[in-house]
Amino acid sequence: MENLFENIPDNLPTEQFTDLLKGENIRIERIVSLGHTSPESGWYSQDENEWVLVLKGSGTILFENEGERVLNKGDYLNIPAHTKHKVTRTDPDSITIWLAVFY
Repeated sequence: MENLFENIPDNLPTEQFTDLLKGENIRIERIVSLGHTSPESGWYSQDENEWVLVLKGSGTILFENEGERVLNKGDYLNIPAHTKHKVTRTDPDSITIWLAVFY
């Protein structure tokens, strides 16, 4: 893949995660969502920091201790390692494309 907006399936029963680059201390991933959310029970709590950018669409991230953040096209945020969070909403009518950098 050489274009972040290419190779997006017409049917998206589950979120699509594609590693774009992997190195010793970095991983860059494209995530494509269509109304997908994190599982209701449990939280993501990663060993690495995550910087995330919404390239298209929108999504809402809930933090255990900080409330919700709504991200629209162009919005980004940094999630420090071990910060409990989950995706509670992505646009159900149009794809959301995320760019996530784990470092």
